[in-house]
Amino acid sequence: MRSIASMTLLALCALIGLPASAGEPAHVTFAPVPPGTVVTSKVVYLAGEAMHSQWRAVLSKRRLGAAYGQTSYQWYLSIYAISGATYHLRYQSPRDGAPLARVTKANGSPTMWFPMQDASIVGAAELMQPGVQQLVFQSHQTGADCGTANITIFTTNGKTGKVVPAVSIENGCELNATIVHGKRGDAVQLTGPYYSPSAALCCPTKPKATATLRYRNGAWVETPKYFTFYPRRFSPM
Repeated sequence: MRSIASMTLLALCALIGLPASAGEPAHVTFAPVPPGTVVTSKVVYLAGEAMHSQWRAVLSKRRLGAAYGQTSYQWYLSIYAISGATYHLRYQSPRDGAPLARVTKANGSPTMWFPMQDASIVGAAELMQPGVQQLVFQSHQTGADCGTANITIFTTNGKTGKVVPAVSIENGCELNATIVHGKRGDAVQLTGPYYSPSAALCCPTKPKATATLRYRNGAWVETPKYFTFYPRRFSPM
């Protein structure tokens, strides 16, 4: 009987209703397999478009419990690099850090878990240079109020080869990302409520604001500057 550790890519793709990428071997394994139940999977070329530089981002979740009509999950983002017929895990959130937090049981409650989470893989885009992709990921986590939304763009560090967050964008309550393609290259469109420094979460200054995030001349630039972003300082390529 085949063990869980030898789950093939075909089985994974069948589980989530996606075909295997045409450039992949007929059978591959994940080492280790994604935790919980796979929600979606996306091929991304973090080191350029070649078979040996193919990566795969897998979004999965594990059910923790339910209370008051709400089901709590621990979400996971696992980023793998292919070598031969095996995808090797290179980054996993929350194991290796942001953007997902570890969901824990609330003090004194056997059924309540915090924070509540939701997440999605937005897609892959050539944001930092032609021919090399980055992964765009969005998540939302909440405790007692409307919580915090986060958009994280992942790339690889040219010096170490490790997967790293290139930039993170945060906003209260809500923030959504869309990849846009244009003559000046790819960019990320951000949409959510804008809060001035004195605005309360209940009352955004602009309920639906839109900004564009681009990478230009070695720096991330947001226009207009509605949302808070945190660039990571490293040599990306």
